[in-house]
Amino acid sequence: MRPLDLLLYAAVCLIWALNLIVSRVLFSEFGVAPIFYAAARFLIVAAILSPLLRPLPRPLLPILGIGFLMGACHFGLMFLGLSHATSSSVSIVLQTAIPITALLSVLLLGEQVGLARGAGIALALGGVILVMWDGEGASISLGLAFAFVSAIAISLGQVLLKRYGAIKPLTMQAWIAFVSAPPMLAYSLLAETTPVTSSLGAGWPFFAALAFSVVAVTLLATTLYLGILQRYPASVVAPLGLMMPLMTVLMGILLLGEGFDLRMAVGGIIALVGLVLVLRQQAPRDAEQPREMT
Repeated sequence: MRPLDLLLYAAVCLIWALNLIVSRVLFSEFGVAPIFYAAARFLIVAAILSPLLRPLPRPLLPILGIGFLMGACHFGLMFLGLSHATSSSVSIVLQTAIPITALLSVLLLGEQVGLARGAGIALALGGVILVMWDGEGASISLGLAFAFVSAIAISLGQVLLKRYGAIKPLTMQAWIAFVSAPPMLAYSLLAETTPVTSSLGAGWPFFAALAFSVVAVTLLATTLYLGILQRYPASVVAPLGLMMPLMTVLMGILLLGEGFDLRMAVGGIIALVGLVLVLRQQAPRDAEQPREMT
């Protein structure tokens, strides 16, 4: 991966990590309904990017399926998981998206992971799990089942997007928001308790967080990520995303006063070694100059 693209990806992960911190405070301190918050974000993005829905991509059906997987399915199941299990255990289960993406990229895209990159993925995943493990273990529950299916959804969506071919990142964002907003809004109104009242009652923190989520997270960070995903193999891009939970832990320590111990330090070092190994062990075709977006 080119140094500039790696730097951009690190910035993307930083924005995503900050969004997790902001969302955590929003839900826990201000009582905002999580799925309504996500639905509102998708509604605003869909309204802003609606001109990009034309002309219709051909074929259209795969784009609708990919958008549903990467939007409503991933976020909806992730929030359902958080409603039934602890955040730490759900976060651990969500990291299974890394090996799932690597496996699907081999099966569906014909990518070659190799022993060295596979070892790097395993090290990075193991290090992140060590950092995030709360010492109490992760009991099997409906919430963790939701989280696991959420990881499968985002992995499958990313790999199918790679197989679909070139599509402008902002156009893909428009379709993700377009197909995700209605089902998430419907679920929120049916299943969450007074989601509109509780969210609007939070006042300016809700609107500030929503603006950050729309502009920085969706229109900037995720759009950059989709561009990077189209330029590099999914088996390289996915494990580098482990920078995000590491950054989340670090910001939790610095901004929220969360604890830090030897286990977290060792896990962080192991994860970084794995990420370096993933970057260094690239197949010859991966090292070629990435194609330009169309």
